[in-house]
Amino acid sequence: MSDRLSVFKTYKLYVGGKFPRSESGRVYEVTDSKDNWLANAPLSSRKDARDAVVAARKAFGGWSGATAYNRGQILYRVAEMLEGRKDQFVREVADAEGISKSKAAAQVDAAIDRWVWYAGWTDKVTQIVGGGNPVAGPFFNLSSPEPTGVVTVVAPRKSSFLGLVSVIAPVIATGNTAVVIASEDSPLPALSLGEVLATSDLPGGVVNILSGRTAEIAPPLAAHQDVNAIDLAGVEDEDLAKELEIAAADNLKRVVRPQPVDWSADPGTHRLTAFLETKTVWHPTGSLGASGSAY
Repeated sequence: MSDRLSVFKTYKLYVGGKFPRSESGRVYEVTDSKDNWLANAPLSSRKDARDAVVAARKAFGGWSGATAYNRGQILYRVAEMLEGRKDQFVREVADAEGISKSKAAAQVDAAIDRWVWYAGWTDKVTQIVGGGNPVAGPFFNLSSPEPTGVVTVVAPRKSSFLGLVSVIAPVIATGNTAVVIASEDSPLPALSLGEVLATSDLPGGVVNILSGRTAEIAPPLAAHQDVNAIDLAGVEDEDLAKELEIAAADNLKRVVRPQPVDWSADPGTHRLTAFLETKTVWHPTGSLGASGSAY
């Protein structure tokens, strides 16, 4: 028998590139599908949510101003780091979702592949949602996408890792910053993802991860005046979803309503484009000489 003491992991929030405990000092028990204790997770408060928004806003300028190619490099680096810690995530996903190690491994592989897929889109999305517009008159009329800003993401409740990656990656790939509410039932893969992001060249504050009660954390974020959009992917309570949508309307937030999703299917580009604004610029073409020809 081993005479070593067990070293239990202390899970913490991921806010502003750091790993704080909840300012409230509260935790809640996380159990597996058979109700066996796995760990204590931080029970985030409204103050934690506000701190996360401040961190996300502070990081937005630098992240949105980075080149799309650079963002793609950083997202690819996240995939590299996930690949190196695959065994840990397989174990956590298997415990969280009550599935076999082989099924968990398939989900983790798919999540890593999805990071790579979104990394490849960072410098290509402009080509599908931007371009020159035909107008009557001597003008160039060009439309280009720009990030919306700070996005609150309610992660899927049951798909603890593949669904989580599927909602975070498109938000940050397009230059937004994110405040993520992890799955209430299975937050451990999300909190471990924070450790990967912290060592993947991703600037602190681009992604902030909170764990706790969705019904407690989501309303102040939906009403927060410095949050620009909200993805309700993980909200299963229709009344709560309606409450959040009404709160979000106060400052005209973009809202992605919850709907049934097969997270293993081809994700398409709709989550990439959901949190983009379109900037259109008019510019006179000018004329060449007396003939009046334009360029």
